[in-house]
Amino acid sequence: MPIPEDVTGDEIDKDVRQELQSLPKTLAEDVAKNLVMVARLIDEDPEGAYGYSKVALRLASRVAAVREAAGFAAYANQKYNEALAEFRAARRMTGSVELWPVMADCERGLGRPEKALDMAGAPEVHKLDKAGQVEMRLVAAGARRDMGQLDAAIVTLQSPELASNSVQPWTARLRYAYADALLAAGREREAREWFAKAVEADRDGSTDASDRLAELDGVEFVDALAEDAAAEDAEAAEATEATEAVESTEAVESPEAVESTDASPEDGDKD
Repeated sequence: MPIPEDVTGDEIDKDVRQELQSLPKTLAEDVAKNLVMVARLIDEDPEGAYGYSKVALRLASRVAAVREAAGFAAYANQKYNEALAEFRAARRMTGSVELWPVMADCERGLGRPEKALDMAGAPEVHKLDKAGQVEMRLVAAGARRDMGQLDAAIVTLQSPELASNSVQPWTARLRYAYADALLAAGREREAREWFAKAVEADRDGSTDASDRLAELDGVEFVDALAEDAAAEDAEAAEATEATEAVESTEAVESPEAVESTDASPEDGDKD
């Protein structure tokens, strides 16, 4: 797959660069460039990211960072079985538990919420950092909802991290998930309160909490561009109708279209 000229491979994280040092220099550079493309495209063009991840995987399947990148690219394309296999491979290579929450979420994607809950109660969770533990809590709550256990999902999300006024990278998503669970359970007033709190914490727009809050408040957003286009279409239609009306009037009044009412000489008096 083509690599843009502005991609050098130096953009990758230093830890990944160290992993690639086990490869020949030219090969390491090629792999690095493909990993950069995976990171660049994974949000806006998941299919493109997946394609680059397969190239990197073909070049260096024994590098943990490559297997992890391939896992996230497959995950972004909802290829959960493939993603889970790649995450497991990366975990075997590194011994890290960092991927445990996303592996559990793959189990959800494969229709196995019970397995995800088992993973949420496993010893590996205690080895996760705070961000990983919050992510695991989100996955567990999602699994509860998959099973129709709305009240249990709400309880799962109730935690010191949720109650804290401190804003962390995970705060907006945690508050949003809690608000969404409350709304699903029919607790609209509380849901509105937590969507508002999610908006306060969502500094980079990672959720659509503001839209959900506006929806609860009965606010309808108007697409200005669509409105302008509709107005232009209406004006064009009116102009067309006016033109047709003028042309129709001219056709009726035209001498060629009107029969003369003057008497013909032959029709004069025949005295």
